[in-house]
Amino acid sequence: MTGFNMKVTPEIENLTEICKDHSTLDLSLYGKYDVKRGLRDVNGKGVLAGLTQVSNVCATKVVDGKEVPCAGKLSYRGYDIKDLTRGFIEDDRFGFEETTYLLMFGKLPTAQELQDFTKLLANQRSLPTNFVRDVIMKAPSKDIMNALSRSVLTLYCYDKNPDDIALPNVLRQCLNLISVFPLLSVYGYQAYNHYSCGKSLYIHNPKKDLSTAENILRMLRPDKKYSHLEAKILDLALILHMEHGGGNNSTFTTRVVSSSGTDTYSAVAAALGSLKGPKHGGANIKVMSMFNDMKKHIKDFSDEDEIRVYLRKLLHKEAFDKRGLIYGMGHAVYSVSDPRAQVLKGFVEKLAKEKGRMKDYQLYANVEHLAPEVIAQERRIYKGVSANVDFYSGFVYSMLDLPLELYTPMFAVARIVGWSAHRMEELINVDKIIRPAYKNVLDPSEYVPLSDR
Repeated sequence: MTGFNMKVTPEIENLTEICKDHSTLDLSLYGKYDVKRGLRDVNGKGVLAGLTQVSNVCATKVVDGKEVPCAGKLSYRGYDIKDLTRGFIEDDRFGFEETTYLLMFGKLPTAQELQDFTKLLANQRSLPTNFVRDVIMKAPSKDIMNALSRSVLTLYCYDKNPDDIALPNVLRQCLNLISVFPLLSVYGYQAYNHYSCGKSLYIHNPKKDLSTAENILRMLRPDKKYSHLEAKILDLALILHMEHGGGNNSTFTTRVVSSSGTDTYSAVAAALGSLKGPKHGGANIKVMSMFNDMKKHIKDFSDEDEIRVYLRKLLHKEAFDKRGLIYGMGHAVYSVSDPRAQVLKGFVEKLAKEKGRMKDYQLYANVEHLAPEVIAQERRIYKGVSANVDFYSGFVYSMLDLPLELYTPMFAVARIVGWSAHRMEELINVDKIIRPAYKNVLDPSEYVPLSDR
């Protein structure tokens, strides 16, 4: 039996143990960093709490006792993202599945473990009978993120054990969702494109022997064709968007909602609602819209003075959306550089050459070079400004002919992995910490009625 009614098998049990081995925190760290255990302190006062080993973001270093900006670093389970992706690039292999294993289970898989895990994901890459017809095709949404949320919540109804938050069951659910998110996203778009835009309807089945990135392009395109470079760059983009620490909005949402004891489908739907926000998942759409407006007003993409004039107009609220922002420049954490943007940029020029978009690439490169200079001249800034991952990701998606409606859903296809890892970590550690600490408080005999307080 496969799919959402698959039983918890010995393989799942074994993977759960691996996950537990690499997701259990040193409880002494809570005292060391003065982090409260759970959602209440000993006096019952609500607190913000959390520690994670899933990933780490670093943008500063200490020099002579002072914290100063440094080149940004992002690590997945202790592995630097640049080193991780370099391995996939040099070996010319797809890395989505391997990185998923790393984030979920805390270690890189052996060759056999990777083969078994990839097969496991491939076997779950299918939806319940008639789900596409009965759910996705009915009432298609122009916002694919909403369609994705609806599909996730509806999958609850197809799961024979949806509310059980025992770790093996949650892991089963998470792996199922990771496997089907590409289908839910692409099919949701195809339904919208057909019923709302009057275009032809294509529903291509995924192939088990293809990677996640290859299947996305296969399902999206009418002729199912794609180049190796296209699939490689999409795979790389998915890896870079997979995880970014526990403090980003959607991941924080996942952990907060998970701490309530709710089911996996509700937790993931909540995360999707957070990611949908333009301040989180929709940033690259803003970058694309800004560049489209820029192309209308700049005649020579190599003329740096002409580009500077437009960038100043952006900052003075005289161009594009008149918000005074240069989208894609700057980050809440990174200042000197965003490592994800640096990795992605290495492939952007190659794809631009293959797609005949070198003129556009020159404009992007010039804006990346000139924007920090213009911002420094026009604004008082407390830290450096550099291109973030959204600066190039929208351009990459446009060269891959991904429709704008799928930009944020592609983010979700990647980030469901990070959400799943954080949900497992939250449940593993809350189960260890909360129950012993609040055994007496939760005992009915110790409950004090509100009227007697």
